[in-house]
Amino acid sequence: PAGDRTAATGSAEQPAAVQQQRRRGTGRGANRRPSGRERHDEKITVYVSAEELMDLEHARLVLRGEHGLAVDRGRIVREAVAVVLADLESRGDASILVRRLRGR
Repeated sequence: PAGDRTAATGSAEQPAAVQQQRRRGTGRGANRRPSGRERHDEKITVYVSAEELMDLEHARLVLRGEHGLAVDRGRIVREAVAVVLADLESRGDASILVRRLRGR
């Protein structure tokens, strides 16, 4: 809902001083490093099995624990989609996506 987004981004519902602090980067969060997270405007819903969700969470923990990469599940999914789509573009019929979807 637009009302929720407006409140989250700082609108007329918040005092002018709070809005000004956010714009200038002052206040408690001023010394924080960027999280590396990126805002995305589009959303899809994907249903997964419990096992697939556990595999995704396991991958997240492996990336953090063994590779020092603190990423969320959404980032893992976006990267996986990018890899598979690039493979499809470059390899076509021989791509992993085509082979898996055909059951080979």
